[in-house]
Amino acid sequence: MASKHTELSDVHGADIRTSSFRDDEENAFAHKVQVPAHIPLVREFEDAVKEVFFPDDPLRKFRNQTPTKKYLLGLFYVFPIFEWMSTYKLQYLKDDLIAGLTIASLAVPQDLGYAKLANLQPIDGLYGSFVPPLIYAVLGSSRHIAIGPVAVVSILLGTLLRHEVNPTNTALYFKLALTSTFFAGVFQAGLGLLRLGFIIDFLSHAAIVGFMAGAAITIGLQQLKGLLGIKNFTTKTDFISVMRSVWRNTHQWSRYSILIGLFFLAFLLITKYIGKRKKKLFWVAALAPLTSVILATAFVRVTHLEKHGVQIVGHIHKGVNPSSIHQLEFSGSLVSKAVRIGLITGLVALTEAIAIGRTFAALEDYQLDGNKEMIALGIMNIIGSCTSCFITTGSFSRSAVNYNAGVKTAISNIVMSIAVLVTLVALTPLFKYTPNCILAVIIISAVISLIDVRAAYLIWKVDKLDFLACMGAFLGVFFISVEIGLLIAVGISLAKVLLHVTRPHTAILGNIPGTNIYRNIQQYPDASRVPGILVIRIDSSIYFSNSNYIRERVVRWVNDEDDRIGNSKGVALQFVILELSPVMSIDTTGIMALEELCRTLQKRKIQLALANPGAQVMEKFHAAKFIELLGDEWFFLTVGEAVHVCSRQLNSSFEN
Repeated sequence: MASKHTELSDVHGADIRTSSFRDDEENAFAHKVQVPAHIPLVREFEDAVKEVFFPDDPLRKFRNQTPTKKYLLGLFYVFPIFEWMSTYKLQYLKDDLIAGLTIASLAVPQDLGYAKLANLQPIDGLYGSFVPPLIYAVLGSSRHIAIGPVAVVSILLGTLLRHEVNPTNTALYFKLALTSTFFAGVFQAGLGLLRLGFIIDFLSHAAIVGFMAGAAITIGLQQLKGLLGIKNFTTKTDFISVMRSVWRNTHQWSRYSILIGLFFLAFLLITKYIGKRKKKLFWVAALAPLTSVILATAFVRVTHLEKHGVQIVGHIHKGVNPSSIHQLEFSGSLVSKAVRIGLITGLVALTEAIAIGRTFAALEDYQLDGNKEMIALGIMNIIGSCTSCFITTGSFSRSAVNYNAGVKTAISNIVMSIAVLVTLVALTPLFKYTPNCILAVIIISAVISLIDVRAAYLIWKVDKLDFLACMGAFLGVFFISVEIGLLIAVGISLAKVLLHVTRPHTAILGNIPGTNIYRNIQQYPDASRVPGILVIRIDSSIYFSNSNYIRERVVRWVNDEDDRIGNSKGVALQFVILELSPVMSIDTTGIMALEELCRTLQKRKIQLALANPGAQVMEKFHAAKFIELLGDEWFFLTVGEAVHVCSRQLNSSFEN
């Protein structure tokens, strides 16, 4: 029976005829696949700019507002502190004070150790927990992130700096560290302003898990220098070099350092275990590092073990962050080095901070604007570089303590900053006799939590390619260096993306019995093929990078179907229907590939039909005159309609 066709005149003047799903006798109605209305080029450009550079939420809030209201909304958007302070409740203060003092007690000993990871002076670590947290409290939108130096970024910074400048040249080394921090902030703020935060998503979760685990072990191995009391230690970070340095310097091992270190390492691990088992006792684990420093320092001071091989921190001068604007270098050979180091460390710092922020935002059910966070972190590091701070970001361990302490707002960062200020002004001389071994074990206990075996196992179960990225990053950091491991992580993640882009998934669809639904026959074994018709779904946009593969894959499906029909002596293949609903876009090369596919099938007396092409796809089909080539009657709204029309033509040919 002939199908009913309705001719349409779209906004371009093209006539597109579409087939009705039912016979004329069955309340026929026309389903129309239309070309969307033409959008002027200027309008398209404006929409693209808005989508890229302007967040939707603020724009929506600004609509239909008075000038005063718009000013306040703009102020709240740029400075989130004014927004949450306007609704701040006095009962929040107790929780924020407790959280701030708790993370300060954790920050002080960690900062002393993390500065050593970057081959900088211990005081530089404390500087990083004074000014940057204040800046973030004003500009940042996360309630839970605790700001300061972190282990992974510190060792990465130290490794990259050491490749360019010998740490013994302290003045030049410090200049490069500050300049690198400045450029890290510029990159971070720039990515946020341009709304290019998607760049950090190229570091997949699997790559981050592997990178963090490798970095944690590398950082832990580096602490063997302080734990064992070795003076001449390797500057390399890979496992083989570190272990070789350890065993070649057994004569430098200090038994007192080892005993002190192991005792307090056991103490820290036990308190951490208690804090994990009983969430209300989180403060036990949080106060343990500072308690360890106080007890170990007092013990060394009383026993004078510094005279028996126990290395100590030494004198730390008092005072707040000095200005370091004059230390920044914007000319000469240091600039290119600082730009490269700043880019790498800045991206890693961003990745860590955004991951932390998103994690706690999800737990507390609020939204975190990633681009606004990048601006806050970037400005924080730019100002930090002008106040003697090396690169800082959100800390996993401190943020977790902050969360468990019941923090309500970013006031906790301000409280921590004030506590560190008091330490800088009055308490730094007390750390003179702090043994290096205690700082080493504090770092070891802190980075252990970065090794997530359960996450790695889950990645292995879910996706083997993801696990390859995870292990590539881990082994790269473990056996080569931190920066090489990072490059491997990014490289494997990009390779995986390219693999999926260039080799997209396609599937044969079959009819679910008793319905008009068509699904993947591998996923639904009861789905039946339609005799004489092959339905293929393309699960990707069609671009120059994958168009030839898609064309060849469809031809292979056709060849396989011919072989199957030949073996079963079934109905010869006469129609190929492509389900295009997942195809969001197509380029010129993609259209040319479909044209070639159409001609190839025509030579084999097989008709090509397309089901449910999207708006952008139809617009490009129209512009390329592909609709005229294929024939407007072979465009269908659904697979069911396409199969219905093709089946009727098959029946008609049999009758004839």
